[in-house]
Amino acid sequence: MPALQNDTSTNGASCLHRTLEAIARHAESLNAVPKSDLEFGDLVPVTTANSTYSIYALADGLYSVSGGWFDRHGLSPMKTEITGCTWGGSAIKLDIVAACGLHLEFGNRVVTSRIRNIEVRRCTGKRAN
Repeated sequence: MPALQNDTSTNGASCLHRTLEAIARHAESLNAVPKSDLEFGDLVPVTTANSTYSIYALADGLYSVSGGWFDRHGLSPMKTEITGCTWGGSAIKLDIVAACGLHLEFGNRVVTSRIRNIEVRRCTGKRAN
């Protein structure tokens, strides 16, 4: 992953560090779904390392989300915001719904495992979950 850098300055031991510069470079080449590209009713199925989520775009920055954590807690479908995606720490890209290799963070502070696959299915009938 390009956002990781190998550093051997700690007693010769190899460790990986995420730098802001590396994250910024990686952000430019993400396979991502920008929030601005979605219209009401569009479906974004997201597969993470541990779960699958179905995300329907609603209005006013809200989404109807089912699957994964929401199913396990009996909350599907839940209307929520999507905060953005993280690299596994506190740096977050706010303008995207999902990006391969990152972690999705929902408005209720739930953070997914690493995203493996994303699709966008355009709504033709303008009907959302």
